[in-house]
Amino acid sequence: MPSYDFALILSRPLYEDELDPLFDRTHGAVTVSIISEPHHADRPPAPTHHHPNDALRSADRPPAPTHHHPNDALRSADRLGNASCTWPGATLAAAIMEVVGHVEESAPGLHVLQVEADPLLTIRDIAERVGRSLDSVRHAITGARGATGFPSSEMSTAGHRLWRWSKVAAWYGLDDPQLIEAKPTVQAINGWLALRDVVPDIAPAPEDVTSALSLVIPHVA
Repeated sequence: MPSYDFALILSRPLYEDELDPLFDRTHGAVTVSIISEPHHADRPPAPTHHHPNDALRSADRPPAPTHHHPNDALRSADRLGNASCTWPGATLAAAIMEVVGHVEESAPGLHVLQVEADPLLTIRDIAERVGRSLDSVRHAITGARGATGFPSSEMSTAGHRLWRWSKVAAWYGLDDPQLIEAKPTVQAINGWLALRDVVPDIAPAPEDVTSALSLVIPHVA
């Protein structure tokens, strides 16, 4: 059974007391962002936001109603969580759906918002995937030995630059079957996550999505 690399964007990070249930379900295979500050320990309900001039607004001119999603307060960029893993599955869709279930069941109220299956890699990760030495990859990045056009890094974290694997694979002329499978799978599952978030009553069950993709992917990937 193949293993797949992917990441999940979460509606919030996990709290420390949610880590043990997740570990029990995934045996430590899923890495997540956490909230550990004491003032978050009680997990207060999402706050209600009032305009500072609400008390001054006349009764005959009420403000236009604003509709908020229950998770809006948690979805600012600094409050989103993330999870990443390498997970086995018959298909990428099956692997993703299994981890989505584990994460959401371990952290009540948390929702997976998006999935990404084109991983970000360090220089060492790239070297391992392309079968080259670290020095060879460094020379490719800097163009020190004549080869040019290496993809730019996507971001930097903890002092390490990260590159998108699909761009690196294309530069080396490598065909990764998992990347081919990832594009339609991620597009479909992200659509399902969005539908589930907005109109959950009509969103299909995860196993139905996985089953449908298993029939379609061989013809489009």
